[in-house]
Amino acid sequence: MLKFAKNYMETIEGVATYPMISLLIFFLFFVGLFAWVFTASKGYISQMSQIPLEDEATPKNTIDNLLNSSDHEK
Repeated sequence: MLKFAKNYMETIEGVATYPMISLLIFFLFFVGLFAWVFTASKGYISQMSQIPLEDEATPKNTIDNLLNSSDHEK
């Protein structure tokens, strides 16, 4: 089965570029995530970390209230 897949992949022209594109997308995603982690405001991170601990009956758990709060701003 692997021999069939290997033989099939060798017949595709430019097949070596697909792993490089995948690696580039993977790398750029984590670079972007790394940049976001270090530029996000401490208030926003603190507020997001408290969401699992809050009572769900409170209206401040809504996304609109979280995004519009003053703690979200830097």
